[in-house]
Amino acid sequence: MNEQFEQNGFTTKQNFLNREQIDNVKAVIESFHHSWIETNKDFYQSRAINSAYLSGKQHLNDEQRSTLFQLIGSNHLMEQVYSIIPKDPAFMNTQLFFDPVNPQQKNYWHRDIQYDLDLEQQKAALSGSQALHFRIALKDEPGIELVLGSHFNWDTQEELDVRLEQNGKKSHDDLSTGKVIELKAGDLLIFSGKMIHRGLYGLDRLSLDILYCDSDKELLKYAEPDCLPNLDQLKLIQDPTAFMNTAKIINSL
Repeated sequence: MNEQFEQNGFTTKQNFLNREQIDNVKAVIESFHHSWIETNKDFYQSRAINSAYLSGKQHLNDEQRSTLFQLIGSNHLMEQVYSIIPKDPAFMNTQLFFDPVNPQQKNYWHRDIQYDLDLEQQKAALSGSQALHFRIALKDEPGIELVLGSHFNWDTQEELDVRLEQNGKKSHDDLSTGKVIELKAGDLLIFSGKMIHRGLYGLDRLSLDILYCDSDKELLKYAEPDCLPNLDQLKLIQDPTAFMNTAKIINSL
C-alpha cells in the first residue's frame, strides 16, 4: 500500500510521462476539446471548467480512443492503481480540466461525495469504497489544493463553513489547512475524490483526469458503456483488468 496516500490522501509521481508520451496524448485531448467546445458552446462560455467521457465515441475516432485506452490500461499506470486498490480496481470515467473562459470565475472547495450524499452519508462514505483521481498535467499548471488527511477525517468547522457556504463563508475562501500541489507537464497526481480539494486556475491548464475505483455497483452506476474499449481495442491494452471489471459490473446492473 502507498504510505503517502494512506496518510495524506494523495501522492505524486514527477515526470510520469515523457515528452513524446505527453505530445501523443495531448494531440488526442486537444482534438476532443475542440469538438466538445463546438457541441457545448454556451456551457463552455458561461461556466465550464471540465468535461467528461473523453473515451466515448462522440468526439474521437477509434484510433484516438485506442490511444486513451492504452494509457489507461498501461502497465505503467496500472502499477500505481494497484498500489492503492490492490483488489479488483475498475475504470470509472475520464475528465478534462481547463480554465474557465471568465477570468473572474472563482474556484471552489468540495468533496466529490457531497453532490450525491447528505452530511451523515458523507461521513459514513469516508470509510467506504474508494474513487481515485489520477490526474496527468499536459502543461505546466498551478495544480490543485488539498486538505491532507481529509479522505478519512471529517471537516473542521472552518472547512465545513467554507465548503457548504455557511456562516458568511464562500466556497472559494482560503482554508488554513489547504496545501497547494503544483504540477509540471507529465506529472501525475493521485488523490482521493473524498478529500476536500479545489482546482487552481491559470496558465491555460490542460489536465487529463482518469478515475479508477473499487468494483462497487454504487460507484460504477455512473460509468458509461460507450466509454469502454471494444474487443479489438482490448487486445492492444497491456493490462485491461480495470476495463473488464467495469464491464462485469455494468452487465450485472
